[in-house]
Amino acid sequence: MAKQPISREKKIVRTSFFGIIANFFLAGFKAAIGLLSNSIAIVLDAVNNLTDAMSSTVTIIGAKLAGKKPDKKHPYGHGRAEYLSALIVAMIILYAGITSLIESVKKIITPSEPDYSTITFIIISVAIVVKILLGIYFRIVGKKVNSDSLIGSGSDALMDSILSLFTLISAVIFIFTGVSTEAYFGIVISLFIIKTGISMLRVSISRVIGERVEKEISTAVKKTISSFDDVYGAYDLILNNYGPDKYMGSVHIEIPDTYTAEKIDELTRQIQTKVYMDHGVIMTAIGIYSLNTKDAEAVEIRTEVSKIVHSHKSVLQMHGFYVNKETLLMSFDIILDFADPEREKTYAEIFDEVKAKYPQYNLVITMDIDFSD
Repeated sequence: MAKQPISREKKIVRTSFFGIIANFFLAGFKAAIGLLSNSIAIVLDAVNNLTDAMSSTVTIIGAKLAGKKPDKKHPYGHGRAEYLSALIVAMIILYAGITSLIESVKKIITPSEPDYSTITFIIISVAIVVKILLGIYFRIVGKKVNSDSLIGSGSDALMDSILSLFTLISAVIFIFTGVSTEAYFGIVISLFIIKTGISMLRVSISRVIGERVEKEISTAVKKTISSFDDVYGAYDLILNNYGPDKYMGSVHIEIPDTYTAEKIDELTRQIQTKVYMDHGVIMTAIGIYSLNTKDAEAVEIRTEVSKIVHSHKSVLQMHGFYVNKETLLMSFDIILDFADPEREKTYAEIFDEVKAKYPQYNLVITMDIDFSD
């Protein structure tokens, strides 16, 4: 009987649990050695291991919450709980960095001589190796399962290995010169830890607020949609994220004006199935743009209007163009670059230029938002 693949949640829990065990053992050994040798650097390193264990615990809780099934109150699931756990992990790392910085400064103000032994070097050396392996392991698994918490914990573990390395270097310097440098090394490493915490905090907050969908996902989904016969383009793709790799979205497709409701229904269902099977994205809505195909003059008008619109550098796209010669209605959408500081002015200029070219038409131009690539 074939083995069932391990779920994403189980991978995160198993990896984090391994990290908790490793960090508790390292914290115990380091705390004992640090207190016996009167080394502030080793004691701080032990405290840092405890915060790492706490980070792994938060990661497990976040993964468990995110794995809960949808309910009436949360019909989209609980996937965003992972972003909150990543936010907490970032705050723990930031707190550890600030605490280490304060203790290191105190040690400079009121110094005390450390007393290193052979066992000290052995413990620190083992800690360096363990932390490097743990950091690499966390990052590899984190990237595989798309977990910000695991990736952050991995980066923190690698930073800890550098902290332990500097502790080892300061011990060697003290033995050969009698000069204690561990507090100064502690300040340098503390600043690096703080920087890592702030960086993680920014990423986590950005994810909670809501980020632009990654280019690889949006372009792949649009390519799949556009691969269907008679679909001339996929526009206005909006993908809402409800946790790592959990997307629901909507899109507009451009199809010939000869399509019946029956054909449209069949096509949109095929698109929804294909997109879900290929990308795991649930398309909750597919809007329709009717493309002029029966009137050569309408096609020519579209070409001329496109030239006017794209003469403006900040225009990223024009789509949804349709002309009704009977009602004298012309409508289309444009997307302007966020980098254009005067988007409303650009829109007004485009409107005036098209209106001047085709004064007989009632003109409707919608300025869409650049939601995705």
